[in-house]
Amino acid sequence: MSTHTAQRPGPRGATALLGGRRSLRPSPYLVFGTLFWVVLTAAAWRLPMCCDFGQHAAVVERLKADLLNPAHPTADLPGDGSAYYSPYAVAQALFAKATGLAGWQVVKLSGTVNLLILLTGIGRFVRILSTRAWAPVFALVFMVLLWGTQTAWWSGYLGLMSMAGHLNYPSTFAIGVAFWIWALTGRLARDGGTLWAYAGLGVLCALVLLAHPITSVAAVIGAVALVVGLQRDLRPRALARWALTGAVAVVLAASWPYFSVFSLVGDSSVDSLHRQLYFGMAERYWLALIALPALWLRLRRSRRDPLVLMFAMECLVVAYGWFSGHYTYGRILGLTLVPLQFALAIELARPRPWPPSQRVLAPVAAGAVCLGFFSAHAGAVVPRSLDPIGFDQPPRWDEYGWAARHIGPGEVVLTGNYRHLRTIAGYGPNLVAPAWPDASLDERERQRRKRDVTAYLEPTSTRAERDAIVRRYHVRWVLLDRSQRVPEEAVVVAWGPRTGDVLARVGVPD
Repeated sequence: MSTHTAQRPGPRGATALLGGRRSLRPSPYLVFGTLFWVVLTAAAWRLPMCCDFGQHAAVVERLKADLLNPAHPTADLPGDGSAYYSPYAVAQALFAKATGLAGWQVVKLSGTVNLLILLTGIGRFVRILSTRAWAPVFALVFMVLLWGTQTAWWSGYLGLMSMAGHLNYPSTFAIGVAFWIWALTGRLARDGGTLWAYAGLGVLCALVLLAHPITSVAAVIGAVALVVGLQRDLRPRALARWALTGAVAVVLAASWPYFSVFSLVGDSSVDSLHRQLYFGMAERYWLALIALPALWLRLRRSRRDPLVLMFAMECLVVAYGWFSGHYTYGRILGLTLVPLQFALAIELARPRPWPPSQRVLAPVAAGAVCLGFFSAHAGAVVPRSLDPIGFDQPPRWDEYGWAARHIGPGEVVLTGNYRHLRTIAGYGPNLVAPAWPDASLDERERQRRKRDVTAYLEPTSTRAERDAIVRRYHVRWVLLDRSQRVPEEAVVVAWGPRTGDVLARVGVPD
């Protein structure tokens, strides 16, 4: 069977969405995909707010408060130009307004939808490359477990542990849509389609570009690889249809009213934060390298193989990120492994009797999957109470609902604690100094605010200095960890039940 042989899209309905065929018997992917959806959704649901969860919840809160003119995501400032205000976030805010749910509740619920989009996209994409019923099942298993023996913890990374912690994020939604883009691109490149289909593909590309710009880089690379690998009709009329896709994507992205996505090109404000992506790569990704022989087999069959082209181009982009200093491009490492993982899945889904290459790859892949699961991913789905070994667990930050109950929406909180900064704004309050750079706030101003927070919290600060900072930023609350001194003028209102953190009132109401 040629590696480019593919099945036409299946019927509508749940079976079709998960890559199944028209039959009363559910496909293996429908069964295992549904089971995976249930298990991972439950695993993600039990985790408390952590890492960037609070940032995304704050975005929903700001849009919920003012959909047309939202404030800065985490500060008492205008939010014009903030890239957080994507179509994805606007949809979340509309849902929050319709249901009355808080921002953090909507973000929590989003994980179930994001995972469904991802799983259905995987099923569709694999069907472009293989008609074998078990190919998408193997692809899913390898995608979440063939990484390394050290956890790669970052949003947009598809390892099981990372997905449990980041399932609710826009990056997961964008990656799910990217798989749908690849599936539709592959079908159009192979079979052609109407102008509406090409235009619809452009809409999906614009959606990914606006929802998570760095994921759009990998999405476009994959689409180009599929066109080069599968397109047989190279007449100008056929190629013009792809120009329509690009034009629709560019026009829609450029028309988005909340921010200019193309102004982010060359933006280096978060490059320093992503430099760490390039360290410890061997420990985080080495298990995926066992799939290189599968990719090599595909290359031998066709030099235009889409998975080979996708992997090569993504590696070049990652290398560019390192050598140019634009380390943010390292974020596509989460999708760079997909061609390897899926190539191995398709090889092992071939009908028996297997040639020698598959007979070697199968036990190696099985051993690597087990090693990856027990060394880096088991803690994502095995609760600590049922853990007989002591697997590494996802981060479990303390929740700050106890503090948020006393703070009014939009009131300003001063804190210098890393976890406080990343969490409290998700409940509705504002921060003096946002945790992350944002296009709607000049970076020099953000750094000045950080210095003022540090000065306020210094044990040697005077009351006059502290009062000046409180007035400057309209501070109403101070959130301290138990090691920090409570200012003499502050009134303690609440204590963290587990951590001993302190919420104190300062200043006077506006």
